[in-house]
Amino acid sequence: MTRTLRDLTRTAPAVLLAVLGLLLGASACATGRAATATDPKAPAAATADPDRIEALPDTPAPRLPVTVPSADGRQVTVTSAERIIPLNGSLAELVFGLGLGDRAVARDVSTTFEQAAKLPVITQAHEVSAEGVLSLRPTVVLADRSTGPAEAVEQIRAAGVPLIVLDDAKQLSDIGPRIDAVAAALGVPGAGAQLKERTQRRIAEVRAQLPAAGAARPKVAFLYLRGSASVFLLGGPDSGAPSLIEAAGGEDAGTAARLTGDFTPLTSEALVKAAPDAILVMSKGLQSVGGVDGMLKLPGVAQTPAGLDRRIISIDDGRLLSYGPRTPQVLREIADQLHRDAK
Repeated sequence: MTRTLRDLTRTAPAVLLAVLGLLLGASACATGRAATATDPKAPAAATADPDRIEALPDTPAPRLPVTVPSADGRQVTVTSAERIIPLNGSLAELVFGLGLGDRAVARDVSTTFEQAAKLPVITQAHEVSAEGVLSLRPTVVLADRSTGPAEAVEQIRAAGVPLIVLDDAKQLSDIGPRIDAVAAALGVPGAGAQLKERTQRRIAEVRAQLPAAGAARPKVAFLYLRGSASVFLLGGPDSGAPSLIEAAGGEDAGTAARLTGDFTPLTSEALVKAAPDAILVMSKGLQSVGGVDGMLKLPGVAQTPAGLDRRIISIDDGRLLSYGPRTPQVLREIADQLHRDAK
């Protein structure tokens, strides 16, 4: 099973063991050249406020109880969706997108959009506090396979709270099933169908505006950076980014360079071999190395076509790999930067 970026804060390759406790140290605002959608012909989703979740126009009424499968092999019965706790930002996006945001009673540190800002945080770094969760008397908790520690998950369940584990979202094709699973667990399958249709339609609208298929596909390297911890990783085929890169009309440089797995330590040799035309990073990661100028000092970056052109695509950490309602915006931002010379 592949790891998410959240997993890197808990389980890293041997070369990173010395910095495990520091991976979450960078928490400043984004700097560097982030993409923004300014084309008046762009889809509505591309020009929406990236810091807000657009809920469905009609608030759904959950029809409960329901019994749904959990990704860890259990069958979980939900009798009430009055007090929902989604244990990561991606799941919180879905709850708010379905129109049930007023029922959310807590958030984790990766939930950074505006409507959730005042909710209490019930994680320490990315570790769930069972005591914090239970103190808020949730009627249903949503988690995924990267949620931990396992002891906290079991403590929540032992208290009688329905907790559903969902499969991690790693690519665009995971969005629809993930929406369906969350909507089913909350008793609003009809709203789930609407949100899925809207999200998939907006992704299709973005892709329809890309350059013609015959145009060159620029190579894009996804780098995971945490300068305060000296963690610099080059994404491979399982990093979670290739699906976005390919949908935006690019080619994942790590995959093209025949890397395997999710991430490999960044070296001059690996990056020069990958020869990216653009580099995709999370905004906090870019800030943690001192912006674009600092990034050019990392091994091999200045020697790549991307470094020579200073073509760095920076997307907010909470949105880049969320694979949810804001993914159409993310896709538009990546595409705008990637194909700016073709417009």
